[in-house]
Amino acid sequence: MNFPVTRLDETVEDYHGTRVADPYRWLEDEKSAETQSWVEQQHALARAYLDKIPTLEQIRARYTELYNYPKFSAPHKKGERYYFSKNTGLQNQSVLYMQPSLEAEARVVLDPNTLSTDGTVSLTNQAFSHDGTLLAYGTSSSGSDWQEIHVRQVDSGVDFEEVIQWCKFSGIAWKHDNSGFFYNRLPEPGTVAEEDQSKFSKVYWHTVNTPQSEDQLIFERPEAKELSFTPFITDDGKYLFLTVWNGTEPRNRLYYREIESSSPFVRLLDEADASYDLIGNDGPIFYIQTNLDAPKGRIIAIDSARPEREHWRELIPEQDDVMAFAQIVNQQFVIAYMHDAHHEIKLYSKDGSLQQQLALPTLGSVIDLSGEPDGDELFITFTSFLYPSTVFRYDFVCNTLHPLRPSAAKFDPTGYETTQVFYPSKDGTRVPMFLTHKKGLVLDGNNPVLIYGYGGFDISLTPTFGITPLLWVEHGGIYAVANLRGGSEYGEQWHEAGMLAKKQNVFDDFIAAAEWLIANKYTRTSRVAIMGGSNGGLLVAACLVQRPDLYGAVVCRVPVIDMLRYHKFTVGRYWVGEYGDAEHNPEQFPFMYAYSPLHNVRPATSYPPTLIMTADTDDRVVPAHARKFAATLQAAQSGEAPVILRVEMKAGHGMGKPTAKIIEEESDVLGFLFQTFQMS
Repeated sequence: MNFPVTRLDETVEDYHGTRVADPYRWLEDEKSAETQSWVEQQHALARAYLDKIPTLEQIRARYTELYNYPKFSAPHKKGERYYFSKNTGLQNQSVLYMQPSLEAEARVVLDPNTLSTDGTVSLTNQAFSHDGTLLAYGTSSSGSDWQEIHVRQVDSGVDFEEVIQWCKFSGIAWKHDNSGFFYNRLPEPGTVAEEDQSKFSKVYWHTVNTPQSEDQLIFERPEAKELSFTPFITDDGKYLFLTVWNGTEPRNRLYYREIESSSPFVRLLDEADASYDLIGNDGPIFYIQTNLDAPKGRIIAIDSARPEREHWRELIPEQDDVMAFAQIVNQQFVIAYMHDAHHEIKLYSKDGSLQQQLALPTLGSVIDLSGEPDGDELFITFTSFLYPSTVFRYDFVCNTLHPLRPSAAKFDPTGYETTQVFYPSKDGTRVPMFLTHKKGLVLDGNNPVLIYGYGGFDISLTPTFGITPLLWVEHGGIYAVANLRGGSEYGEQWHEAGMLAKKQNVFDDFIAAAEWLIANKYTRTSRVAIMGGSNGGLLVAACLVQRPDLYGAVVCRVPVIDMLRYHKFTVGRYWVGEYGDAEHNPEQFPFMYAYSPLHNVRPATSYPPTLIMTADTDDRVVPAHARKFAATLQAAQSGEAPVILRVEMKAGHGMGKPTAKIIEEESDVLGFLFQTFQMS
C-alpha cells in the first residue's frame, strides 16, 4: 500500500537514563492542522481499501437483518412503577419506558432519539426517586465520558430548568422525600490545572428545581486529590454512603453518615486494602461483599455500633467459585457466582445458609439482576454466545423461573454449538477458552478463527450474544474467547497475575491460545485473526509486535499503545494501579518499556494485515495512541499487507454508540477479515 508520508521529528526523552525516541509526538496534538491533514489522508486510505471489498454491502445487509429485533432490559421497580428500556430493532438509542404493572401498557418516559438527529446523544445515567415519580438522567454527546444531568417529572414528561454539568462517572442518590439528590462531580474546567481535570472529586447536594450554582458542597478531600467519591443511599433511606475509589484500582473505602446528619462522615473502611461493596443493611447492621482475606469473595456483616474487625461476622465464606456480584431480594442474598468464566445463581438466607441454586438455561452470563429487598420477584437478564439476551422473572412465592418475554432474534442457533476448552499457557497455567462454531466442525487446520481477549482491570469475559460473532460463525469461522489472566475469572489472584510487572502473562496467555488452536488442527497461522478493544487493543498490539509470524490478521480497537505516556491524557492516570507509571517510577519503567507496543515495533518487518480503529472524540483512550501506532507500523511494514487506520467521527470509546454507527463499524471489521481470509 502507498501509505501517507508521516513526518519524523527529533523528540527524545530520558527515562531514568534510557533515551527513548518519540518521532511522532506531534501526532498527539489533535488540533494542529498538520495532524488533521494526516488523519484525513489516513481516513481516505482506509475508505479506499474498505469500500472496494466486494462483499461489504452484503455483509452490511446481513448485519442489519440480524441486528433488527426487539431488545429489552430487565424491569427495575421504583415505588409502584416498573421501568425498562426497549429498542425496537434499529433505533439508534434504546427508549426508556414505564408501566404500572407487568401486564399494563407501557408508555415512553424518555426517548434519547429525539435529543439529536443522528443518534449521537445517548442516555448514560439514570436514577429514579424512591417513589419513581422523578428521574435524574445523564446525557452524553458523541460518546464522551462527560455528561450533563437533567431532572424530569415522569408523569408530566417535563424537565425542570436546571442542567448539572462537569459530571464524569457520577453517581446520583435521591433522598427519599424527593427534595433532591447527592451527586459527585469534577472541577469546572479552567479552575484547576489541565492535568488535574480528572482529580479533586467532590460530592454535592442538589435541591430539585434550583440552579446548580446553589448546590451545597457535602464532601471533599483536597489533600487527597486523586480520590473520587460516589454517593448512594441505603434502601431504608437512613444512611448516606460514599464509595471512595482511586482510578480503576479494585481496592476502595466506605464512608457513611445518617442522612439528616451534618456531622463528619464516619470512615467505616478506610484502609484501601480490599474491595468493599455494601449490598444492604438491617438498620445499623451493614452487609458487605469483600475480598479481604478471600480473593474469590465473601459476605460479612458489620455492626456500625461495634465496627472493629474483631466484631465482624462472616455470613457466607469464600467458595471455590468467584462471587461475581450479590444483592438482597426478598430478604435473601441473591449471588451470582462465576464457575470457569460462566455464571450460576444461588440464594442464601441472611444467616448464610444456602437455600437453592436457580437453573439457568445454558452455560452463559447474568448481565443484570433486579429486585427489591422486600419484594417477591427477581428479574434476571441472561445471555450466551448462541442465546440472545433474555429477561427472566423468578417468583419467590411459587419458586418458578420463566422468560418475561421470548427473544425475537432472527438467528437459528440449532446448527451451532459452544464448547469450553482449557489450554496451557507458557508457564503452564491452565487457561479457559470458549469456542463457538458450526456443528460438525472438521479439524483440518483450515478453519478461520477469530480470537477475542481483554485480560485486565478485574474484568471477566463471560459468554455474551453478539451479531459480529454470529455472522463470523455463519460464514464458517470459529469464534474463540480466551479468559486471560488480568480478569477476575478466578478471583483477585487471577487479576493480580496479569497486572503491573506480570502483564506479560496476559500476552503469553493470548499467544498460547493461538498456538493451541493451531496445534490441535482447528486452524493454521495464516487463518488466525485476533481482536480486542481498549485494554484489549493493547493486548492485540503487544501480541502483534511480539509474534507477527503467528497471525493472519489483527483488529486493534481504541487501543492503549504508548505505555510511557498513557497516564498524561484524560483519565489515563486512573490506570496507574493496573499498568504502572514509567515516568515517575524507575522500577516500573523497564517492564512497561519491554512490552509497550509503540516502542517494540521492529523496522523492516513483515506485519500481517492490521486494522487499527479509533474515534475522533474518544476522551477515555485518546486517539493519539492509535495515530502514533499506525504511523510507526506503516513505516516499519516491509510486506505487502495493509496497515490501515479507521477513524470514526462523532464517536467516543464505545459508550452510547448509535445503532447506525455500530452497523457501519462492525461491517467494516467483518469485511476486512473476510477479504483477508477470502471468505464469502
